[in-house]
Amino acid sequence: MSEQPPGARPTLEAVAARAGVSRATASRVVNGGAGVRRPLADRVRRAVEELGYVPNHAARSLVTRRTGAVAVIIAEPEVRIFSDPFFSQQIRGISKELTEHDTQLVLLLLEDPGDYDRIARYLAGGHVDGALAFSLHTDDPIPAITRRAGIPTVYGGRPSWSSAADQLVVAYVDADNRGGAREAVRHLRDLGRRRIAHIAGPLDQTSATDRLDGYRDVLVDGDPALIAEGAFTEESGARAMAELLDRCPDLDAVFAGNDLMAAGALRVLRERGRSVPADVAVVGFDDMDAVVSATDPALTTVQQDVYGQGRLMARLLLRGLDRDREGSAAPGPVITPTTLVRRDSA
Repeated sequence: MSEQPPGARPTLEAVAARAGVSRATASRVVNGGAGVRRPLADRVRRAVEELGYVPNHAARSLVTRRTGAVAVIIAEPEVRIFSDPFFSQQIRGISKELTEHDTQLVLLLLEDPGDYDRIARYLAGGHVDGALAFSLHTDDPIPAITRRAGIPTVYGGRPSWSSAADQLVVAYVDADNRGGAREAVRHLRDLGRRRIAHIAGPLDQTSATDRLDGYRDVLVDGDPALIAEGAFTEESGARAMAELLDRCPDLDAVFAGNDLMAAGALRVLRERGRSVPADVAVVGFDDMDAVVSATDPALTTVQQDVYGQGRLMARLLLRGLDRDREGSAAPGPVITPTTLVRRDSA
């Protein structure tokens, strides 16, 4: 049996010698190939563990035709990604699932339109096995870029791009945004509120339009003046709340499209001398601990499992990659449930 020089990096030859098999057999086991009997494969794995051998990435890629990496693409400015807890929760979920499957996360950020060309070149270069993309806006170039690159992609959020209808299957994970919004507005109505306003998110995103549709489902004959558009940020929520109060001073409830906008609305209501919930009841959406813990009064909100959605997106992609090798059908869309969490603001 050959021995490694002290301090030397273990080689595949050393693994083969320790296991008592040929180098080709050791390579097939280490790099995920098939056709090795179970007892021999177990001996090779024990040798890998005993020697601390780390497989050569290039060699493994030749055998598996996989890079062991997945791109995560977020179609938002960097400043928003690192200030909104929604994104950190989703990335945490994705990272956890990928880590458990020994897969690397490659974060690709979009700061300006020129970044699309950079991302297109990177994806076309074969550096990743697939992509996870979320927070896309209407007619975002990313779906076309991933199709041209020929890589499987799972989306966070219901697709809205114009070519989505032409695709037989679009794999995505989303919350029941419309149903959650209906529950929030029904709750406000059941409290006896009659002038219920809505601060919508950016209407070029399906999460915002679905929540607006849920609001309208309940308030079929609602006053259009009670709707203002924000941008899923705290400052935009504050601006929208001020606009609504100026336009409709008799409003007695607000359903905000996310918790950050709800926090901005609470700040403006306090500045304007409106008591919450006595004068104006407020409901948000997301149930982000980092936001809810800072609200006063504690925010009633619609809970969605953002961390779990991130894990599910990654899981669907990895399963899809395995199905591609086996020739099975691609995964389809998944809608996760939402729950109204009642606290002090409504």
